[in-house]
Amino acid sequence: MPAMPEANTRILLVEDDVRLSTLVQEYLQQQAMAVSIEHRGDKACQRIITEAPDLVVLDLMLPGMDGLEICKTVRPKYSGPILMLTARDEDIDQVVGLEIGADDYVTKPVQPRVLLARIRALLRRFPSQSLQPSLQENDTHDIHYDCFRISTTAREAWLNDTTLNLTTNEFELLWLLASHAGEVLTRDTILDQLRGIGYDGLDRSVDIRISRLRKKLGDDTSRPFRIKTIRGKGYLFVKEAWK
Repeated sequence: MPAMPEANTRILLVEDDVRLSTLVQEYLQQQAMAVSIEHRGDKACQRIITEAPDLVVLDLMLPGMDGLEICKTVRPKYSGPILMLTARDEDIDQVVGLEIGADDYVTKPVQPRVLLARIRALLRRFPSQSLQPSLQENDTHDIHYDCFRISTTAREAWLNDTTLNLTTNEFELLWLLASHAGEVLTRDTILDQLRGIGYDGLDRSVDIRISRLRKKLGDDTSRPFRIKTIRGKGYLFVKEAWK
């Protein structure tokens, strides 16, 4: 029987709550994951960069340095997935976390099984830092529409021969949209493809990333013509809009 995809996965859990971190560590270790714990935020950056774990679970509120600052600091040097934990009800920290490079978030208190499901979804997207399954299964590695080009081989996109500065999440969303040009993708479809979860009617992560993509693609944010919002349905990548 083949090994589970998370077998031998190295996870760094950055969490100052000793009881919670021990509980999570023991639960994930039962799933054949190797889990290290860091309780201080000001020590987490060096460990993430030096140890290069397969995945980081990062609490928001930490002594020494908060999770948002850690994420912002390590993201240029760490390409693995970052799953943020936040105990706050407001979505502002979730929004900021996604904007600076976090790949997903879970609101505390979190059930270990829910956390495991999110971790597994991220590991499917980042198996050994390779492409997610939906990209691997697509025979086309490059898409070219006049002044726009995106390549899964190079993991880069270009507009007018200028490389776009995209986060991992933004690249994957842009590839998903571009590879389905002319087709309306619902939020539920996008979330299922990129995060392995369904749309709950409240999650704003897709809208946030679409907004950021539009700015980087020179789209009109008030009347977008390259990535259109189809009211009540979803988003449409317009391949004729790249002249």
